Amino acid sequence: MLETTAEISCPYCGEIITLFLDLSIESQTYIEDCSVCCQPMNVSYTVEDGELSSVSAETAG
Repeated sequence: MLETTAEISCPYCGEIITLFLDLSIESQTYIEDCSVCCQPMNVSYTVEDGELSSVSAETAG
């Protein structure tokens, strides 16, 4: 499994957190709790040519 990390800003508390992403999946959306404030975020990312192309986090709900 190819993995990478990405730093994003939590849409709730604004803190920068690190996500671990699986690059073998070309496009994925999932819910992950912020490691600082524990609020659920919708995380979406895409991979092109084996490299992270985009990543975003939005409030869940």
